[in-house]
Amino acid sequence: MTIADKLVLQRQHHLKWRSFDRLELILMIICGGLCFGFSLSVMFDIVTRTIGHPWLWLQEVTSTLFIYAIFIGAAVATRRNDHLYLTAISEALHGTPRLIIEIIIRLVVLGVAFCLIWFGYINYLRGFGSFRLPSGTPIASLYAAIPLAGALIALFTVEQLVNGIRNGFDHPEPPEEDLPIQPVDVNVLKRGRP
Repeated sequence: MTIADKLVLQRQHHLKWRSFDRLELILMIICGGLCFGFSLSVMFDIVTRTIGHPWLWLQEVTSTLFIYAIFIGAAVATRRNDHLYLTAISEALHGTPRLIIEIIIRLVVLGVAFCLIWFGYINYLRGFGSFRLPSGTPIASLYAAIPLAGALIALFTVEQLVNGIRNGFDHPEPPEEDLPIQPVDVNVLKRGRP
């Protein structure tokens, strides 16, 4: 790796706020646990139904794990620019046009995040009037994931806006190192045959 490649990687590393790195890691671990729990609860649901003794509460657990995994995963993907991000348009541009498009894209994502917060909170409050069966817990327990994800998406989008305006959005990917392919010695192959 050349010095220029190391500088590019170092600059990319400084573009993210270090305090959010831990938050991202925690959210990724939570998502992994939610996905594992979701898979496990589906398996147990199938097994208990197959043997003729279904655990009805497993459907509630499964839906809760699934919904939280989706919304927390969307927030993490926003931080990684894997979700809610229109890369095809912005990567084709450079300089001021790219800066303008990147800011517009992130403002749209920020608008979506505020809609998730606002309308998700309204749904959360209304969810106390409906209950899940068989446990009787308010459906608001599911709706809480929506404003939570909106707040995280807004936080990560503001981080991207601040860093992008400060340092620019155009960050080339480090070039892949080409590994040399060693020539095959055909004489060794001939000696090994009887």
